[in-house]
Amino acid sequence: MLVNTKARVGVFAIALGAYLPQFPSLVPEFQGQYETFRKRIPDSVELIDGGIVTTKELAMAAGDKFRTADVDLVILQLLTYATSYNMLPAVRDLDVPVVLVNIQKKKAPDYATTDTPTWLGELYACGAVGEMVADLERAGKRHAVITGVDEGGDPALQAEIEDWCRAAQVRRRFRDTNIAQIGRPYPGMMDLYIDETNLYHRMWLYTKQFDWEKMWAIADDITDEAAIRAKAEDILDTFDIEGGATVETVWDMARYVVAFERWVREEQLGFVASHYDGFAQGIAGKLDSMLIPAFSMLIKQGTACAVEGDIKVAMAMGILKTIAGTGQLSEMYSIDFEKDICIIGHSGSGDADISQARKPTMKIVPVFHGKTGGGYLTQFYPPTNSPITFLGITQDRDGHFKFVVAEGVNEEGPIFMFGDTNMRMRFSISAREFCNRWSEAGPTHHMAAAAGRHIDTILKVAKIFNVPVDVITR
Repeated sequence: MLVNTKARVGVFAIALGAYLPQFPSLVPEFQGQYETFRKRIPDSVELIDGGIVTTKELAMAAGDKFRTADVDLVILQLLTYATSYNMLPAVRDLDVPVVLVNIQKKKAPDYATTDTPTWLGELYACGAVGEMVADLERAGKRHAVITGVDEGGDPALQAEIEDWCRAAQVRRRFRDTNIAQIGRPYPGMMDLYIDETNLYHRMWLYTKQFDWEKMWAIADDITDEAAIRAKAEDILDTFDIEGGATVETVWDMARYVVAFERWVREEQLGFVASHYDGFAQGIAGKLDSMLIPAFSMLIKQGTACAVEGDIKVAMAMGILKTIAGTGQLSEMYSIDFEKDICIIGHSGSGDADISQARKPTMKIVPVFHGKTGGGYLTQFYPPTNSPITFLGITQDRDGHFKFVVAEGVNEEGPIFMFGDTNMRMRFSISAREFCNRWSEAGPTHHMAAAAGRHIDTILKVAKIFNVPVDVITR
């Protein structure tokens, strides 16, 4: 990604201190189990180690570490029974979910030979889980439970831990990067309008405002011909351009992409929302004509770029790009009532990584429909006969955010070829019912799309952000 972030995950384990002097063999046993458990945390996140907690004081010390690090998530290993005071002081002052990992060392007991320390150390899964959840509820803390086993490996448990770490990465990305708003939203699209201060308070995302006049001049000092040539070749590798193209054909576009990449790094931008409604003449027209493929090159590198000034769909695109590797702008286009499918897509910049059915295409059109000027359109081709996940972000009357999600299958078959990305989506309900239910959830008219099924991860992201989710189809 052009701007890298790394989630911080607080990790600790708990056990009842009264057991340790009674059964000294538990000390090395628990140390070994905790060391094995820490290795389950992927290198994609920064591990903040709270250690093995057996007293209230050790829990408080772990909490100090977690607060200082501003952790995005806490993962707690329950080694054996422990009272809730081993946990609560470590998480009391945090506003992140606590994932309780109820992991047993052995698959099954040898009933005839199991003694008390063996039971407590290797076979206790785990009477304390309910106690922990009860007290997290009373403390108003978000929580989740994962149960699994060490012996023989447990891919499902490992997948859940890694999924939570992916979700935590979204929080860190929102906290550490900014969103650029260039211009303003498309006039009259009031569903897109947003209070940027409320956005910062509720979602931790800071908005940086930019005028188009600055954007027109952004490439004026880009003179490194080697960098421009390399970027031009990257553009040619990314797109099939109608009528053919050479490095010289896309030279100016490449120069702007180099400039935009520098701008993204300097301003620490994870998201961009833009709309231009000027006269599209001179340098303004030149940039406006090539903005779609230029921003597509940014999306490919992890910075979500949304058209029509839509900050909320830029956020949705960024979430999917972070957790799924792809994030494409979409909206409801048409319904094919004969085939009972929804046609979903959008014009404008998109994600080359989602174009898995074929190489993205670029063409010149005389008019950007509903917008000023004309220029390059890009079309992307998501995988066919494959699952697609959609994520919309909306708000209620009090400014609270909500996620709207759905999964379906992009069926193979004819699509529109006028330069807009579009998919033939079949859902578990009829096309008309999907349109009704999705619309009744009150989303904005834009949503983001990703290849694959990702609702389970989105639900974790929502728990981290403490926002509700409407699940339309799975």
